[in-house]
Amino acid sequence: MTTSSSPHLGLHHLHGVWNHALPPALVAEPGTVLTFAVQEASGAQLHPGSTPEDVAQLDFTRVNPVTGPVSIAGAEPGDALVLDILAVDVQEWGWTASIPGFGLLADDFPKPHLRISRITDRYAELWPGLRVPLCPFIGTIGVAPAEPGDHSIVPPRRVGGNMDIRHVTPGARLVLPVAVPGALLSVGDTHAAQGDGEVCGTAIEAGAAVTLRVDLLKGAAPPFPWLETHPVSARRGRALATTGIGPDLRVAAQAATRGMIDLLAHTWHVDPQDAYLLCSVAGDLKISEVVDAPHWVVSLHLERDLLQGACL
Repeated sequence: MTTSSSPHLGLHHLHGVWNHALPPALVAEPGTVLTFAVQEASGAQLHPGSTPEDVAQLDFTRVNPVTGPVSIAGAEPGDALVLDILAVDVQEWGWTASIPGFGLLADDFPKPHLRISRITDRYAELWPGLRVPLCPFIGTIGVAPAEPGDHSIVPPRRVGGNMDIRHVTPGARLVLPVAVPGALLSVGDTHAAQGDGEVCGTAIEAGAAVTLRVDLLKGAAPPFPWLETHPVSARRGRALATTGIGPDLRVAAQAATRGMIDLLAHTWHVDPQDAYLLCSVAGDLKISEVVDAPHWVVSLHLERDLLQGACL
């Protein structure tokens, strides 16, 4: 364990579970700027030459590794950990997959499907001509839970983790409740772009270097994480929107997503599997109405301009 005024955590600091008994990779004082090397979410099982067959063979014990943990000097249960996101520098390629048994429409898409994106400083090219504006963010960022033992990285928790909030971009501020001494902060699952909902289960998954500043507010732990967003994370283009309506929000979300896939397939001749991936990386699920009982409305919005110039 080391203490440094400007520390860097490399890929040799990866771990695959949340556990407050894990020894910290380093100790940082409040106010420190930290840099994390983050591995893409397959845990190095996929690469630019991978095929859908490789997706089917994924070892889920290696999926979604995080880098850390970092102990924050003076952090105690009941404090708030304040994280200012300074940079998320993604690598030059990423992947998006439909994984059997995973995702909002897992029953609709039982076969593995994979797209490798070329990433530039402005966009990620999901397939030739289909360019999703680059909006890098941190999918998994959290602190250790108070409960003892190993806990899966996959589900999010009260202390953060795999929240997949696409607004955790450079310029944003994230506040997490501290549950154990030192907080034990870890970071992973960086994305080049994602839609709200991440409906197929993956975004444009890409390794990255993450830079953030840590600070501490004593006795100010929120009940759940909260976020101050940056304008770069907003979408403002003309959008297509499909809806799902009913008494169950998950079923309504599925209906809205199926509606967009059908619209893309029948009007723009997009292969349904590719349409599913596109909805995951660039479509935003929104709760449009939750007050007019007994039915609620979910909509899925996709920027219309994305379909211009795509080789479909």
